[in-house]
Amino acid sequence: MKMHPNELFFYYNPSHNVDKQMRAYAQTVAKHINEINIERESITMTGWRSILDKLNLRPKDLLNRAHPDYQNKIAGKSWDDEGWLNILIRNPHLLKAPIAIKRDKAVLCITPNDILKLD
Repeated sequence: MKMHPNELFFYYNPSHNVDKQMRAYAQTVAKHINEINIERESITMTGWRSILDKLNLRPKDLLNRAHPDYQNKIAGKSWDDEGWLNILIRNPHLLKAPIAIKRDKAVLCITPNDILKLD
């Protein structure tokens, strides 16, 4: 599949208001946006590994530790990286912020200005 050189991949949860706001910021960074709704589209283990490599983060770094599901099911337990990846795959709603990828750069968009780091 051929990608546009300025295409931005935006992984987000549309049920989070902040994610919707970040999507608007994404449109200022790139004209070609490939939106990936993590509630509807499942991301494979290989896909998550690729994203994590670009972010230079661990799977558990992407999880919202304040979410009730995290507190009830995950907090206080330990897993290896593959276990954390499986948690992320099965519970994408626990993603703490949208992820934007443009070319070989990726950013976890904790604040709206974070997406500007891709330019």
